[in-house]
Amino acid sequence: MPSHYRNFHNSVPWLILFLEVVFFVIFYFSHYDEVVSSMFYPDFQDVNHMLIFGFGFFLTFLKRYGFSSIGFNLLIVVLGVQCSMMIEELLLFLPDREREVYLRRIIKATLSLSAVVISTGAVLGKTNPVQLSLMTVMEIVAFHMTRWMHTTFLQVSDNISMMHVHLFGAYFGLAASSRFSEPLPGSEKNASTQKSDLLSMLGTLFLWVFWPSFNSVIGEDKIKAICNTYFALAVSTVTAFMLSALTSKDGKFRMTHIHSAVLAGGVAVGYTACSIKYPWIAMILGLLASLITILGSYCLPRCLNPVLKIHDTSGVHFTFGLPSMLGALAQIVLLVI
Repeated sequence: MPSHYRNFHNSVPWLILFLEVVFFVIFYFSHYDEVVSSMFYPDFQDVNHMLIFGFGFFLTFLKRYGFSSIGFNLLIVVLGVQCSMMIEELLLFLPDREREVYLRRIIKATLSLSAVVISTGAVLGKTNPVQLSLMTVMEIVAFHMTRWMHTTFLQVSDNISMMHVHLFGAYFGLAASSRFSEPLPGSEKNASTQKSDLLSMLGTLFLWVFWPSFNSVIGEDKIKAICNTYFALAVSTVTAFMLSALTSKDGKFRMTHIHSAVLAGGVAVGYTACSIKYPWIAMILGLLASLITILGSYCLPRCLNPVLKIHDTSGVHFTFGLPSMLGALAQIVLLVI
């Protein structure tokens, strides 16, 4: 972490205490549903595992921030879910706002935290817990504002507006990273080890396994969303291995490609998972997403990032940003067709 801030250890407890007091006051006026249903618990469990274990280990690739990334990820998730639920409670005062099942609202709050965790990947190693906590609150508020505008003015369905998390999180993180100084080339803050890369790949496997649940948790047709997501993930994985072998000089697989490109299909098909009627469309999306991810890992750090003065620590731009843009374009094409 940067060494120029001094007393963040004294600031963290007071900031967390202040946030919790605010949450206590808002949740004092909240109540559970009269009929409590446990039918949504398996969905909540999958999404929670994905956020805690998947993204937690996904961000352990830096050797100096392995334990920090897992711990900070847990802190961000538990603070962010409470903040997201608080905003949902306040939004219930708006006209024509329907109250949903409480556990389903927690699931949506957990889904919205994906944007914050993705943004954390862009600023990892350059921020302290105070900055991450403040970024979590600000980003959750901004994300709920964009969702409200999408559903109110653009008449976007609820499940499609929620899939905006990848695009929003990637570019919010890139905007935040431009405000922090980039570590010096060759610095230990940019270095990784074989152990840290292995733990990060473990996080990728967690994300890969639970991604169909992520795309189908609030969709209208769960079975179709699960099938489309799996086909897209499978093709993006095969394409990642193929392109990694073709683009490397010695013909070997590079884990930097596999680490990011195998998830591209799940990101790209998020918008259209419930509306794609044929598996081959999801497979084509997975292929194209893996292709632009690997090409982006070559081009963006050399061409675009220096021009925009962006330091993308974990490559969220080509891992989540570009595939989600492809998915949004696919959704527009399907709507027009």
